[in-house]
Amino acid sequence: MSSFSSDLKKYKKYSKNKSLLVLILTNQGLWALFVYRISNAVYHCKLPKIIIKVLLVFAVISQKWIEIITGISLPYTAQIGAGFYIGHFGGVIINPSAKIGTNCNISQGVTIGVSGRDGKRGVPIIGNNVYIGANAVIAGKIVVGDNCVIGANSLVNVSVEENKTVLGVPAKVISDNTSKNYI
Repeated sequence: MSSFSSDLKKYKKYSKNKSLLVLILTNQGLWALFVYRISNAVYHCKLPKIIIKVLLVFAVISQKWIEIITGISLPYTAQIGAGFYIGHFGGVIINPSAKIGTNCNISQGVTIGVSGRDGKRGVPIIGNNVYIGANAVIAGKIVVGDNCVIGANSLVNVSVEENKTVLGVPAKVISDNTSKNYI
């Protein structure tokens, strides 16, 4: 649960040091992350397979409940690094095979999903320290490098080198600014 501790620290920092109790009671992103972190830990634990399968039934029910009340879908099979931050609740969809690095921020309405055909079909790999703006879609067998900024309402369907800012539909590199001031 050290990943969840990192998540909590980030939420506390962004909230101007509100109490943890207030954050936990009022922040839907934290609810979704808490259920994800527990479910993911169960998925990766070293217990007998039958026990894991039983526990995963409860994990799936919990995740569906969180998805219904928050609009945030974080499947337990996704790989999400520590220090993850969901800026606002609602409309966040992450593919079960997605990989997201550490210290990333995403806003409401973000989709990280599958796209492509044949050998190009796949799911994105998101690097560390990536900021993803509201309503952005990142889809396909692509890599978004470390320290990138994905602008709001962008469609990213090609790989992005590290330390770039992209914007548009389809997204194009618009600057060499990094995510430093966003995260």
